[in-house]
Amino acid sequence: MALELSLRVAAPEDVYDTVIIGGGPAGLSAAIYAARAELKTLVVDMNPKAGALAITSKIANYPGVPEAVSGEELLSRFRRQAESFGAEIVQAQVLATSLRGEVKEVVTSEGVFKAKTVIIASGALGRKASLKGEAELLGKGVSYCAACDAAFFRDKDVAVIGSSEMMTDELGIVAKFARRIYLIPRGKLSDEQQSVVRTLPNVEVLPGARVEEILGVDEGRVTGVAVREDGEAKVLPVAGVFVYLRGNRPSTNFLDGSVETTEDGCIAVDPVESATSQPGVFAVGDVTCNPVRQAVVAAAQGTLAGLAVDKYLRKAKRMRQQWD
Repeated sequence: MALELSLRVAAPEDVYDTVIIGGGPAGLSAAIYAARAELKTLVVDMNPKAGALAITSKIANYPGVPEAVSGEELLSRFRRQAESFGAEIVQAQVLATSLRGEVKEVVTSEGVFKAKTVIIASGALGRKASLKGEAELLGKGVSYCAACDAAFFRDKDVAVIGSSEMMTDELGIVAKFARRIYLIPRGKLSDEQQSVVRTLPNVEVLPGARVEEILGVDEGRVTGVAVREDGEAKVLPVAGVFVYLRGNRPSTNFLDGSVETTEDGCIAVDPVESATSQPGVFAVGDVTCNPVRQAVVAAAQGTLAGLAVDKYLRKAKRMRQQWD
């Protein structure tokens, strides 16, 4: 089912209880709970088909959804539920923010939206696809998340490209499922990375290989990786490619400097309520660099943020439970 956004644009004088930046599972879950608490809620979604979940072709482990569905369909269900409770959703790009005041401003391509609180759920697709075939095959065998997709490649050959810190953490997950892994690092592996590789017997390192193309665009799925090694061109026949090149940073270029971030660009938050260093501003999902990048985890974070916004606006001591 195609994703559809209602394009109801707020009047300039409107002040929302909360504006949520991002329409992924974290942002939409926050919208569901904020709107259900009868807060005036707006979700600003740059592109409903561009997020990490939206480009996933198959999800088979979301609780309560026993059938395999596409990320696009799952997000559509999130969206319809949020709108059923009164949340508004607009498609727009966030250009800048002003978050220090009591009334915050979110400057977008569709105008300026004002709010008493802001929830940042803008994700972490900061790195642009740089490999030939990568963008076209994203969600069709190309993945950035082993915890999300490794199980789909059980007993199949895959390639892992890159040598970022995330690769080290996720290589072991891929190795649990894949039959063979061709590891194509970008640069020299660190001593720590080499020690991890040595514990995984199904990993074959190609230290001198350079990726020229991810193959399978015409077939609509990954069929291999074209590499050049020691001057010789060859094709690695793989069913999946996990890309861990440096540069996949959280999408926070619109922030005004008032929210504390880490050296990696992640937004620092309270682990329970997802509150940032700026009062009235919360952050959830991949933008916080959560090590477990699963839709259900992002949704749970969004739920807590929605409840925390309600608590903040009521100036209450504890979150209000939504039992019915």
